[in-house]
Amino acid sequence: MNCSRDVLSQLGALTAMLAALIFATLLYKRKCPMSLSFSSDSLSKLDRMAERYPSKQPLVMPALHMAQKEFGHLSDEALQLVAATLGLPYPHVYGVATFYTMYKREPSGKTTLRVCTNVSCMLRGAYDVLDSLTSKLGVEVGGSTEDFHVVEEECIAKCANAPAILAGTKYFLDLEPKDVDDMLTYLRSNPHPESEVA
Repeated sequence: MNCSRDVLSQLGALTAMLAALIFATLLYKRKCPMSLSFSSDSLSKLDRMAERYPSKQPLVMPALHMAQKEFGHLSDEALQLVAATLGLPYPHVYGVATFYTMYKREPSGKTTLRVCTNVSCMLRGAYDVLDSLTSKLGVEVGGSTEDFHVVEEECIAKCANAPAILAGTKYFLDLEPKDVDDMLTYLRSNPHPESEVA
């Protein structure tokens, strides 16, 4: 009896995955002209990178970064552009874009605040800092204002200075809830968008 339940459960999961793949493929193949295009600078960078690899599959992540930098977020059309530019299946590009938290599928605030809540940061008060941040911005984790987008991260590699927040390439270290106002004031005057990373 348990064996047949397991088989049915696996069959259901496979059916759902197959349906998602078919939907993504149909979405990719629809005949719509693209209004987005990469800049000549981005296309040149991709061409130079392509010389290093036997296929274009390793270029998916750099191409997604470039698309996000140029278009602000990764809409379905931006993902279609990446797939078409690299000659790769749309479902593959979609899978990469939705797996990693560094890619934004929706428009959001100028500066993404990546709040580490992994063990070191958690033990030193990261959730208190996160609560202060979301309270002051009036958003939940994952939410945005015009200026900021708040993301909870597993690790941003600053355990010795926990709790920590990463904004673009700028780290805010050894934070306490009382530091949040000063950080937000600084970032409103000196934005650190995700685009400075790529």
